[in-house]
Amino acid sequence: MPTVARRRSGASDFGLQPRRDRLKTHTRTVRRYDHVDQRVRNLATARLFYLALLPALGFTRDDSNERWLEFESEDGEVSDYFAVTESSDHVPGQSRIAFWAESPSEVDRLAEIVMQGGGCNIEGPGYEAPHYYAVFFEDPDGNRFEICHRTSN
Repeated sequence: MPTVARRRSGASDFGLQPRRDRLKTHTRTVRRYDHVDQRVRNLATARLFYLALLPALGFTRDDSNERWLEFESEDGEVSDYFAVTESSDHVPGQSRIAFWAESPSEVDRLAEIVMQGGGCNIEGPGYEAPHYYAVFFEDPDGNRFEICHRTSN
């Protein structure tokens, strides 16, 4: 039987630029994600924490209902949002959601809101590196978060 040489598929086979070229031409947009659906064991317990934190992070349009605590940003007709719902068997994972702040003083301001709102296991705020200022914390259910300000090295 004759052997057939098989060529490995690459990005160009699908009309795409090679990865290194795509990275060079990529432009950043303001909107980094569409939404976050967070789970908690008890929505009533978590409500005060999220009612303090989410508006302070810019999620100011309240679109909550009986089952979901949902806050959207005010950025146009279709905006990013952060939603929280109850899942009685929820177990927090090791993932962490990090929010960007415009300055170290904004990190400090938001860290105070986290402390007053019932945040747990708070570390910082402080410099993790000369260009990285952050506060790390958990919500009342143990879900992990960070608020950070980063600049170029």
